[in-house]
Amino acid sequence: MALTLEQAQRVGYTCLKALLRFAFMVANNLVAIPSYVLYLIVLQPLRILDSKSFWYIEGVLFKWLLAMVASWGWWAGYTVVEWGDDVKAVSEDEAMVLVNHQATGDVCTLMMCLQDKGTVVRQMMWLMDHIFKYTNFGIVSLIHGDFFIRQGKAHRDQQLVLLQDHLEKYYWSRNRKWIVLFPEGGFLRKRRETSQAFAKKNNLPFLKHVTLPRLGATQVILKTLVAPQENGTPPGGDAVRKESKSKGLQWVIDTTIAYPKAEPIDIQTWILGYRQPTVTHVHYRIFPVKDVPAEPEALTNWLYQRFIEKEDLLTHFYETGAFPPPQGQTKAISREMTLSNLWLVAIQSFAFLSGGMWYCLFQYLYHCLF
Repeated sequence: MALTLEQAQRVGYTCLKALLRFAFMVANNLVAIPSYVLYLIVLQPLRILDSKSFWYIEGVLFKWLLAMVASWGWWAGYTVVEWGDDVKAVSEDEAMVLVNHQATGDVCTLMMCLQDKGTVVRQMMWLMDHIFKYTNFGIVSLIHGDFFIRQGKAHRDQQLVLLQDHLEKYYWSRNRKWIVLFPEGGFLRKRRETSQAFAKKNNLPFLKHVTLPRLGATQVILKTLVAPQENGTPPGGDAVRKESKSKGLQWVIDTTIAYPKAEPIDIQTWILGYRQPTVTHVHYRIFPVKDVPAEPEALTNWLYQRFIEKEDLLTHFYETGAFPPPQGQTKAISREMTLSNLWLVAIQSFAFLSGGMWYCLFQYLYHCLF
């Protein structure tokens, strides 16, 4: 069917906008990421003299980088509405964040909606698939101390050992607060069929909007980061924890991401902005870590229950367009998450000015040497 003039103009405008956004994103990456790396190279003496101040500065730069990613979606009209518990109340405490996983845009959504949660973004640690290491942002995550986990049964036991070692080495020494993971171990569309077959075989609930989570990483994090008095087991790296005055994990934040019509946003859409403005909905529920069982079987049941609840939340959302009210209440309260355009412009300007500064500096050094 032939396009009308109006449709052709709309398609042309969308393509032009996507091309310009992509060009801006490439330029943004070319100045922001190298600048982040170069600033931290120059600050290596401070890392030796005052490690705490070095990682504070690194955290600020890391937060700005994530804000730049958030700005790509924000300026395309991809906004967030938050429901459930107010996580700002625990933003200065240590917490494990459990998130359902539908698409690559989930990470971008979290980068956006956590920007206004105090010091969370600069002091958080991410657990992500190892393939992310080889993306443009991989060098940033490596420096920041995020953990790249390799999926598959053949690697599972080794990866859990490496995760525990990583937490003991980097979590307290870099003053981390929140640790974010996706317990499903992959995207919904890739794991749903396998998860449903496993559920049927083991007489577990049939889930459509989430998959049954995997226990391994959650168990290692709780075992390693929860203080002894919380679950009766000594965490690894206890000496480092005491030196950093950490109280250990205090909360588990069960986070559920919902997209209108169950159509998730992927990273390509986030970058190119070809989808119409969309509101993503994020629901939080906070659990004290003392209420989370430590024994493997009980922890597995507890974790399964969280994802069964996610299934109920998402079913209600897709049927009504809203999350259900908390138990004992008649109305659910939502909050629009906002970002300051002035602040986003300021950090984007800082990135491009930094890129120009480093370019001029290297040009000067080149002429001096040659």
